[in-house]
Amino acid sequence: MNKALLLASAACIISFSSIANAKMMGHEVKPYVGADYVYSSADYKGDAKGLKKSYNSGAVNAGVRVGKYMGLEAFYQHSGNRKTHREDNEIKSRIQAYGLDLYGYLPLGCNDKVDLLGSIGAANYKLKVKDLASGKYDKDRIGYRVGAGAQYNFTEHLSARVMGRYSYIHTKDLKSLAEVTAGLRYSF
Repeated sequence: MNKALLLASAACIISFSSIANAKMMGHEVKPYVGADYVYSSADYKGDAKGLKKSYNSGAVNAGVRVGKYMGLEAFYQHSGNRKTHREDNEIKSRIQAYGLDLYGYLPLGCNDKVDLLGSIGAANYKLKVKDLASGKYDKDRIGYRVGAGAQYNFTEHLSARVMGRYSYIHTKDLKSLAEVTAGLRYSF
């Protein structure tokens, strides 16, 4: 939990500093909010190898695009429960995450309608497992993320984004997540 607070504090300081510097240098600063559907495929190890690997999640995010080429985004993601049946035992699992990503934007022609995206970030991941035979298991871990994707800007305020992302988590039971996200952004 202390690591998560430290990460959130550092993110706030960096983002406020970046926004202030960008405004002083004359770059346009555009805050936005968004919502995504996330499909995750988990790479389990150890005792968790038999769990279902795919998760459907929802994510909300808030960010700021600084100029044409850079942005910072905070997110929260929560999956639904996945049920796995093993030897007359039902196991429920779910994944939650929150964190911060730094985005790079590469505008393509098309009157700034299309952007290629790259991201790098860190997040706190929580794997929750409820086993009827042995009880509950909750594990938090800071993981590192990289992603690539594209964004289509319908108007100055509304855009759609698709991203592929790899998250390295490395807990006792969860090695990594491969994710595909699709969602909408509203810029102010």
